[in-house]
Amino acid sequence: MGGQYRITGDKYPRMRRPRRRGRLVVLAVASAAVLGVAGWGTLQLIDVFSGGGDDPASATGTKAACAGRASPATVRRALPEPGGITVNVFNATTRGGLAKKTADELKKRGFRIGDVGNATKEYDKKVKGTGVLLGPASALNTSLPVLATQLTGAERRTDAARKGGEVDLIIGDGFRRLTTKADADRALTALTEPAPTPAAKKNC
Repeated sequence: MGGQYRITGDKYPRMRRPRRRGRLVVLAVASAAVLGVAGWGTLQLIDVFSGGGDDPASATGTKAACAGRASPATVRRALPEPGGITVNVFNATTRGGLAKKTADELKKRGFRIGDVGNATKEYDKKVKGTGVLLGPASALNTSLPVLATQLTGAERRTDAARKGGEVDLIIGDGFRRLTTKADADRALTALTEPAPTPAAKKNC
């Protein structure tokens, strides 16, 4: 070419648009971020479905430990036997003979019998339910629950000032008879059987 279009020197003019380096950098960073998020999500899914990514030996050990805790240990309740409980039987009703009859039946069931007779003035003709089981504070979770298996619905009371281990069965107006021996035996068995400890955590 010549004239006014003559090219001089050893450099030639660029015939293409300059690259937009800023846009390329932004696109590269965005792509890397998308790939990173996708990879992290994939790892999370794998972790969920594979049980946390632990090695088999570790997972087996964890399952074994959880299985051991899933079977709750038992703690036997320390309650006295009927033969270790002395019961005083008192009649607070106007019906005669109830105290002796009830005492005789309790004796057949293995309880020791103490005093038998009419209730004191504090309770005489004042017990409207089936009866009152009265004992020292120490009997609340020992002797009284055992005696309660023999008279369903009886009220339990304690006297903090009372000494000794004897308990009273005070017959009330609602009394008809003691709980049947079969039912009383079942209630006593349920009362003395081992109590389970709290169950293992669900997320184990």
